Amino acid sequence: MMNAVITPRRFTGTVKIPASKSHTIRQLLTASLADGESEIKCPLDSLDTRSCIDACRVFGAEITEVYGDNNGLVSLKIIGNNNFKNISGQNPPRESLAVNVGNSGTTLYLALAVAALQSREIEFTGDEQIQKRSAASLLDALAGLGAQVRSNNGCAPITIRGGWKGGKVVLPCPTSQYLSALLIAAPLAPAGTVTEIDVPLLNEKPYIEMTLSYLKRHDIPFEAAPDYSHFKIHGGSSWGTFDCPVPADFSSAAFPAAAAVISEGNATLLGLDPNDTQGDKYFFEMLEKMGCNVLWQNENNGEYSVAVSRKGVLCGGIFDLNKTPDILPAAAAVAAFAHGDTSLVNVSHARIKETDRIAVMVNELAKLGVDCTELPDGMIIHGKGGPAPIKNAVIEGHGDHRIVMAFAAAALGAKYPVEITTAQSAAVTYPGFLDLLT
Repeated sequence: MMNAVITPRRFTGTVKIPASKSHTIRQLLTASLADGESEIKCPLDSLDTRSCIDACRVFGAEITEVYGDNNGLVSLKIIGNNNFKNISGQNPPRESLAVNVGNSGTTLYLALAVAALQSREIEFTGDEQIQKRSAASLLDALAGLGAQVRSNNGCAPITIRGGWKGGKVVLPCPTSQYLSALLIAAPLAPAGTVTEIDVPLLNEKPYIEMTLSYLKRHDIPFEAAPDYSHFKIHGGSSWGTFDCPVPADFSSAAFPAAAAVISEGNATLLGLDPNDTQGDKYFFEMLEKMGCNVLWQNENNGEYSVAVSRKGVLCGGIFDLNKTPDILPAAAAVAAFAHGDTSLVNVSHARIKETDRIAVMVNELAKLGVDCTELPDGMIIHGKGGPAPIKNAVIEGHGDHRIVMAFAAAALGAKYPVEITTAQSAAVTYPGFLDLLT
């Protein structure tokens, strides 16, 4: 375990934002199921990506990592195992496969549905946090579609054996990843199979729009209700090969942006596309409403940059984070430096991430003298312009990358240095972030 000590200072500079975790993992899985070679350019190189690569290799994909002159990962070349989805064999192999997803919930949920496409038994496990995150709704749906499922009360270790017979299932989605999992896998069921999904609850809708953008790009047909409450997907389709870059990650970009406005500095963030489907671009709208300058520019090379700084006094507000739960930690950190109340609401699903992020943010902000009220579906930060002058503060990072990065940003605006435990977890999605601040 690694602790980080962040010393207060003004954060200023130009930052290249890492690639999107959500896009990288979707591209890895779809390329691994395609027939032929794909290339993913500029992927996220993080612990979650490594977990997904390991899973795809277990599924039979051949993945070559290509490094540049500075030893950075520049692309992934993937020869897909299209036969992995073939569940028609009469004599399935006896031996089982094992997939360790580490800390990657996205990999776990999406790969569970892929595993339900074939006849070999696959066991999924992960780290201590993963083994506490329930996939019960998804597992019930997969069982309803024909898979054989065993789990520890909905949690890993989870064992899946196909095959996919189709039918109609009800899938409540406290996390959108359950629905994305079925949308990625259902088209690969045998021709003639029909999968219908009723969705009575759907959080994080922009991530479904992201997944559907991949189906559209690959000409995979589907039927969807306008409000995404129902889907109908016919089997017999295939994922195609592709060669494309991964967009930069708005979820990660929230942290250097927060660091700049908290510390009264300024940052220019490179690589983000404001037209991308990622919902977490809402963070920049929040900053504007709280009293920040947010200036987008289209550079000569066709890429965008966004400059972020504080105009003056930050003000509170009411923000609905149902579509964007991952920005709650960064938003709460910024709100601690505002004047007045900031309400982050309609985001109860933030409690089922790597940690209960609502409770953790309330408890850890209190260690900096920031008064918060915990709500069933969010929190209210009673801002007084910044934390109290507390010496020797130690924040528990709880092994949650977004908690660690949120408090690292907050520490820049504190009165005294702040120590953060389990700081190594920032590498799950943003390797090098803490280096920017120290």
